[in-house]
Amino acid sequence: MHRTTWMMVSLALAALVAAGCGAAPKGGADTPAQAAGRMVAASRGALAPVYAPLAEQIVRDFGLAEADGVGIDVGSGPGTLIIELCKRTKMHWINADINPEVFPSFFALADKAGMGGRTSAVRADVKDLPFRDGYADVVVSRGSFPFWGDTEAKKQGFAEIYRVLAPGGVAYIGRGFSRNLPVETARAIRARQGKKMEYDRREAADELRGILTDLGIRDFRVDAPDPPGADGLNYGVWVEFHKPEPGGE
Repeated sequence: MHRTTWMMVSLALAALVAAGCGAAPKGGADTPAQAAGRMVAASRGALAPVYAPLAEQIVRDFGLAEADGVGIDVGSGPGTLIIELCKRTKMHWINADINPEVFPSFFALADKAGMGGRTSAVRADVKDLPFRDGYADVVVSRGSFPFWGDTEAKKQGFAEIYRVLAPGGVAYIGRGFSRNLPVETARAIRARQGKKMEYDRREAADELRGILTDLGIRDFRVDAPDPPGADGLNYGVWVEFHKPEPGGE
């Protein structure tokens, strides 16, 4: 089937699911299509203001404005962060998500933004990424790592990300907000999310430090953003790590 035709059919099915026409499996769990519909809705709703500032921070922090090469967003879902990164870099970005039901919306978003030629998608489990060693110059992920499983499962995921990083490459993995997101915007988002997003940042940071240390990754930094005026507001937790050049430490 031609990609455009397949995308139109898939989007129509996703719309039916989002409207409540999809049947949930026994036990009340979402179908993959329903889960995709929720992610698309969140990316266009409460979380819509998050992605542009995060992309700006990533590009600034890692000097990607003139970079080419390949980037991977693990668990990108509808791919909103990818589109914002495409706008600010010359790189090709890959949406590596375990749920392929998100891809029709991603392709539509990329085409609308004029980025269809610099994006692609692959069904992928972070614990077994379908990329060769040293494939990607940058790997990012926002909001997916809490769903990778227990600490051992997360360790497998981070090991895979490190494996597919090219020498000299960087990964930025976490949850929450970038440090440049306006505080009033962050408060509005948290108010809409309610208690479902409450978690202990210190515990999450300690888990990340333990995982990277156990994997023998030496060049890493855990960041829990706390911009001025954010008293009592959970901005999330992130880890940045680098793969050394050959012969480097």
